[in-house]
Amino acid sequence: MDLTLQQPGTGRFAFNEVKEMSYAQAAAMAVLREMEVDSRVVVLGEDVGRGGIFGQYKGLQQQYGAERVIDTPISEAAIMGAGVGMALAGLRPVVEMRVVDFALCGMDELVNQAAKNRFMFGGQGRVPLVARMPGGIWDASAAQHSQSLEAWFAHMPGLVVVCPSTPQDNFSLLRAAMHCGDPVAYIEHKTLWGLRGEVDAGHTAKLGEGRRVRAGNALTIVSWSRQVHVCEQACTELAAQGIEADLIDLRTLWPWDRDMVLESSAPTGHLLVAHEAVQTAGFGAEIAATAAEITGCKVARLGAPRIPVGYAPILEAQSRIDATRVTDAALRMLG
Repeated sequence: MDLTLQQPGTGRFAFNEVKEMSYAQAAAMAVLREMEVDSRVVVLGEDVGRGGIFGQYKGLQQQYGAERVIDTPISEAAIMGAGVGMALAGLRPVVEMRVVDFALCGMDELVNQAAKNRFMFGGQGRVPLVARMPGGIWDASAAQHSQSLEAWFAHMPGLVVVCPSTPQDNFSLLRAAMHCGDPVAYIEHKTLWGLRGEVDAGHTAKLGEGRRVRAGNALTIVSWSRQVHVCEQACTELAAQGIEADLIDLRTLWPWDRDMVLESSAPTGHLLVAHEAVQTAGFGAEIAATAAEITGCKVARLGAPRIPVGYAPILEAQSRIDATRVTDAALRMLG
């Protein structure tokens, strides 16, 4: 899909259409839509002019020029710092970090400046910044390119955290993040860029609302990002054994949809949280503890072991939570 030929008003594209597209194309369309209607939206980062390393900005610089789609030097601290300054000056920057592993070089600007500004200055300044930081295991990319760090950002007061799992959500949630008014850690999965699905360009999403992927009453399974698709496969395997699971895609980790999770786990009495991130101190612990405290349901967590992701396939596999592990954990919970 060539976005340069699909600008509104050309007669070739309408934003109320439903189209099949990839996760990357859906993100590019979301940014295109916001740049079209709001001149304050700017993009900055390494290689965004040529479309980004995953094609998530394809065609944008050709449409809006280098003053709004800004190629930067290789300095994550400078990129994030410039984005914070732009936001405080009244722009609405989309800050590209390439992968979350590299974003660690810009953590001070995001965590100490963007996240705290509204609180420390009594609301006089707002930082409506979206920091795009692709996360998760990137096939055969080893320990410095395969981290899942969403729990870090969920831990930081002042940050909103989004983890879309589908092309539709990558369109709708990215737009919602760009309207948020506060800094957003927007974590797309590195291996979902080619995932295809229908995208309704007229659909909107609200931050903090989960999505019920499939309904069931035997147990509740909660996940997000790429792991949702693994859990969906596990639910199919469980259904073949007569066990129907209620699968929830959390979509945003902060705020997270407590009501949906609690309303499901209370009647099922069993909650399994599965995520690709390291299990130790992962966000699954927050969900499990909250559900156990409020509903008294039985809880279990699945996450990666506390090891760096290996380069060799046999080592990388040790950090993956596959459908078989999800199915086995569910069966253990149910006795």
